[in-house]
Amino acid sequence: MAAIEVRQVSKRFGTLQALADVDLEISEGEFFGLLGPNGAGKTTLISVLAGLARADQGSVRGMGHDVMLDYRGARRALGVVPQELVFDPFFTVRETLRIQSGYFGLRNNDSWIDEVMASLDLTGKADVNMRALSGGMKRRVLVAQALVHKPPVIVLDEPTAGVDVELRQGMWQFMQRLNRDGHTIVLTTHYLEEAESMCTRIAMLKHGRVVALDSAANLVRRLHSLHLRVSLRSGEWPAGLEAVKSGDAHVVRLRDYEDVEPVLAALREAGCRIEEMELQQPDLEDVFLEIMRRE
Repeated sequence: MAAIEVRQVSKRFGTLQALADVDLEISEGEFFGLLGPNGAGKTTLISVLAGLARADQGSVRGMGHDVMLDYRGARRALGVVPQELVFDPFFTVRETLRIQSGYFGLRNNDSWIDEVMASLDLTGKADVNMRALSGGMKRRVLVAQALVHKPPVIVLDEPTAGVDVELRQGMWQFMQRLNRDGHTIVLTTHYLEEAESMCTRIAMLKHGRVVALDSAANLVRRLHSLHLRVSLRSGEWPAGLEAVKSGDAHVVRLRDYEDVEPVLAALREAGCRIEEMELQQPDLEDVFLEIMRRE
């Protein structure tokens, strides 16, 4: 059984086509990345998945539960960390998590609440009122709220926005542990290095459509290009050697490692002396920019 099934989902807000015939299947136990520029439809898709917005057409299932026909089952299978900082200012952190547990009919959940707070470095703030917390601390509480009922599927919508580096590392260690324990993780983020290092597969959205879907490694291989960055100590760059100027350096696009030697030979023939040289391999950010330009 797939953890999440999205079939031919479309959603329109007035004249804006937020989602257009989106098809996705995320397997149980995957760490799945959902990437795209602002306005690509990522948050709309999460809202449909969480039952907060109704698709105009198509169907969405979470752990086999239709999000419209079996809302309770689908919602229990899902833990969503929203992008916006939404909180009740009248309760402490611990009270907030106990109340969240109650929404799912959970009693005597304090041991798991304590473990979640410890993993997110919230233990010292357990009895502090929510309105007294910093933005980063409030975001930690949102993560904790999504986890109190131990959902098999966890959806993280920009969970590290405004979060310091130390917490970000701690949060990812915790999420990776949950993933190893069998939880399915769905992540949207603008930190592409996070997605590249953690996600088993990645879908890229643009204008509400899936324009790429594969593993990070395969997406990077698809680009098929290396960049040779060269700074000259002396001499003029050969007119016949195609390159892009970047500051004081020239960047040459290569198809393979064998193309390095002809570049060096052309520079030697032109009487150039090299100050500095770096061979740069494409990463997910290069792929993302290339796909967004191309599609």
